Amino acid sequence: MSSKETGIKILSYLNYLYPTPHVPLNHINDFTLLVAVLLSAQCTDKKVNELTPALFELAPNPKAMSYLGEKKILSLIKKLGLSTRKAKYLNQLSNILIDTYSGKVPKDIRELESLPGVGHKTASVVMAQAFGEPTFPVDTHIHRL
Repeated sequence: MSSKETGIKILSYLNYLYPTPHVPLNHINDFTLLVAVLLSAQCTDKKVNELTPALFELAPNPKAMSYLGEKKILSLIKKLGLSTRKAKYLNQLSNILIDTYSGKVPKDIRELESLPGVGHKTASVVMAQAFGEPTFPVDTHIHRL
């Protein structure tokens, strides 16, 4: 069996086992998914899901997030690990989305990775879950193996 045939067989089996993979992070649109994934670094999905409803009620899009400003964002996410840095990233990221992408989350992995606080894993999750692109989100633990 060739590598391609093996890959097709594995993909078929995975699609059978997981036809619609569940996204464990609560979100209401592609922007809030990006925010939730960014916030999940060094933190549990459960903790992120506890804090994001209040954040997303005030800021469901980049424009609203930029209006909040870094201090208000920090006050809403301060219970998460690396909250100071994440608040800074969310403020910067929101302004870039407004200025460069007309307030839309880019559908290109390289453009996503260019945003503050967005690494390959975050970009891959957003590409797969928000835009249906086949990606393989990998974190440092997998790289070490």
